[in-house]
Amino acid sequence: MKASRIFDILEEQKKYPKPDILANRVGDSWRRFSTQEYYDTAHTIAYALLEMGLQKGDKVATIMFNRAEWNFMDMGITLANLVHVPVYATLNENEYKYILNHCDCKVVVVGLEAIFRRVEPIIHLLEQKPEVFTIDKIEGKRNYQELIEMGNAYKSKWYDKVEENKKTIATEEIATLIYTSGTTGNQKGVMLSHQNICTNFTDLLDMQILNHNHKLLSFLPLCHVYERTVMYHYQFLGASYYYAGGLGTIAKDIHDMKADGFCAVPRVLEMMFDKLYSVGKDLKGIKKMLYFWAFRLGTKYDNDNQNWFYLLKVKVADKLIYSKWREKMSGKEMTVVSGGSAIQERIVRLFSAAQIRVFEGYGLTETSPVIAVNNPAKRILKPGTVGDIMPSIEFKLAEDGEILTKGKCLMLGYYKDPEYTKQVIDEEGWFHTGDIGKLVEGRFLKITDRKKEIFKLSLGKYVAPQVIENKLKESTFINNVMVIGENEKFASAIIVPDMNALHFWCAKHRVHFQNNIEMINLAEVNKRVQREVDKINVQLSEHEQIKRFRLVADEWSPVSGELSLTLKLKRAVIYKKYSALCKEIYHYDMKV
Repeated sequence: MKASRIFDILEEQKKYPKPDILANRVGDSWRRFSTQEYYDTAHTIAYALLEMGLQKGDKVATIMFNRAEWNFMDMGITLANLVHVPVYATLNENEYKYILNHCDCKVVVVGLEAIFRRVEPIIHLLEQKPEVFTIDKIEGKRNYQELIEMGNAYKSKWYDKVEENKKTIATEEIATLIYTSGTTGNQKGVMLSHQNICTNFTDLLDMQILNHNHKLLSFLPLCHVYERTVMYHYQFLGASYYYAGGLGTIAKDIHDMKADGFCAVPRVLEMMFDKLYSVGKDLKGIKKMLYFWAFRLGTKYDNDNQNWFYLLKVKVADKLIYSKWREKMSGKEMTVVSGGSAIQERIVRLFSAAQIRVFEGYGLTETSPVIAVNNPAKRILKPGTVGDIMPSIEFKLAEDGEILTKGKCLMLGYYKDPEYTKQVIDEEGWFHTGDIGKLVEGRFLKITDRKKEIFKLSLGKYVAPQVIENKLKESTFINNVMVIGENEKFASAIIVPDMNALHFWCAKHRVHFQNNIEMINLAEVNKRVQREVDKINVQLSEHEQIKRFRLVADEWSPVSGELSLTLKLKRAVIYKKYSALCKEIYHYDMKV
């Protein structure tokens, strides 16, 4: 069976009944939900929503972290022929107000009480006030359990309607409205149909090595189309989906539930990589020597081109080092999908050598999302590329290298914004992604930069900052970085150093300081980071080289605003925050 509507997944899962199709982390244990419980609860939610008087096309918003109730609501909403509007649980008041107003939602379901307390004042300001339910029990507030009770009470009334929906809802009908996190301005509501999403996740089936016997850990937000579509893909296979207790519990959760894989963004894998590196620094003597021998060996791993002697060394490294890493995780081989932005090649190589195989992909919310991906089933793992173009995607490169696509995965358009839709989808139906790419070996897509992020120096040369930033982040001394220099004579960088690495270096070299701000201003520290920058500069063209940099004692995150919810740089925000520093870099000799 090939799914053509999202809720078709529920029928497919009946082939592989199990006690843990979904699971929530609750303290030190797991609350597991069976295949039948998932099926029944989703239908019950549909009956309740119909009893509330919601009509075809009405919007239901959910604001919660990953949990099984998200899935129950998601399937129930689509079974009732309504539109699911998943909203991030970490937005600010203005963003909540804009989205809830813009989407005209009739019902809002909120997870935690803490989220509800932030959202409740906004509800009273909305032009159209929705009904609000909470998963957490809050005295005097309508609870999610009320939906369950309502659905059970009116099952006989709405049973036939839901069964009719399952037969008649067209694959081209809108299923969800997803607001893109973006980096500037108001978020855009991307309208995706059942066909958009189902075509995308069923395309992935022929690439999969996991099946109904496996378990996946989920920690990326389900309201983001990347995690959501991959989740549908694995659920269609009958695999179990376990929801992490939070970003801080990922390692423990992977170990406890013996995960066979997970989805990640590069920043998460970078942190895992840095953690493994820091473990080695604490070792002594022969153990330290062997550890870093295995580390360096892994960063050269090539899935396609390995001689017998190299493979023999990998086996030795696995026996001594890599197997210990897996024991700390799930104790077995794992499949990891990475997306959201470019990942450093050395991370893909090292983890893959350790049988934690990272398959990088690429896509956008507007394309449902996957455009290209490396292929686990065919053992296609091309570090530095995002793999082959998906079967249902039509693809071409514009003259300037911009990636253009069209096909069944392309969105219906932006909600209430036909003009902007026309700006990104041309008269021939090609969607302009805004990303620059090229084909490697005539087939593997490599993303080189964002079209809007490429800037021109005053001497007329173009600089692609993301490529340089990824190279710089390979240094253990650099946590994050943004390359600047538009309309200036040369490229520079704002660098967030890895404080732990600098503390260790300072202690080793007896460099004293009172706090981080004092540390990053020390000449010795800046000279040490300069050596790291110099290593990268020799790999770059003259006009791309970082001539100056400034260290900042901050941590960039979605909470503090420098990163999007998918951990991409918000360049405009960062530039504004450090505008004085940027001016100092280029006008250091000017007297104010």
